[in-house]
Amino acid sequence: MLAQAAGFAVLAALSPTALLITAVYLGSAQPRTTVLCYLAGAVLVSTVLGIGLLLVLRYGHFQLPGNRTPRYGLRLGLGLLILAAIAVVARRKPILLGLPGQPGQPLPPGQSGQGKGIVSRLVSSPSPLTAVVVGLLVFGPGVTFIAAVQVIATARAGIPLSALGLVIVVVINAAFIWLPFLAYLAAPELTTRKLTAFNGWLRAHGRILLSLALLVAGVILVVNGLVGLIRA
Repeated sequence: MLAQAAGFAVLAALSPTALLITAVYLGSAQPRTTVLCYLAGAVLVSTVLGIGLLLVLRYGHFQLPGNRTPRYGLRLGLGLLILAAIAVVARRKPILLGLPGQPGQPLPPGQSGQGKGIVSRLVSSPSPLTAVVVGLLVFGPGVTFIAAVQVIATARAGIPLSALGLVIVVVINAAFIWLPFLAYLAAPELTTRKLTAFNGWLRAHGRILLSLALLVAGVILVVNGLVGLIRA
């Protein structure tokens, strides 16, 4: 259960938007405070959404053997929704952001459906408060994150194991914030230089990366759901 949930969390974490915003904040006037506030917003919204979804699915008793059909029907539905999201990603207009000292350039959209205008405006004026808000918006409900939580919610696991699984999912989901931040603490100049260089590649390939992550998650859930429904 934990390995499968962590796998979906990794796919949920592959957000070009989240990483590019981290790069912008690391180049701001207060990099440590701003990134920590950004991380706080991301962890807060992920935790609240994760607990809420976990309680809803557990309240519906999706983890019980007698609800095998609804459980696999849910996975099939999530898989189809994720595959449909690929088309949305391909058609959406890019967000315009730029690293400090650079003009705004196209930025691939994240997985959470955040608005182009408000996120761009908030990121362009970095502060602890706006960073928290950006974290809340960018890490809002995403289908791959929901897929990770449903694995935990539909497993026959006790409260301690379920709580551990949710913590793992939340931590992995925010990896594009805390991993660059830890690297920045260890080597600020090197990390900033590498992120700036990587920024160009991510702008060019971020949409493809996100689409591949969605494709993998969608196919896994669709196949798992179909097999489970057939066996039921």
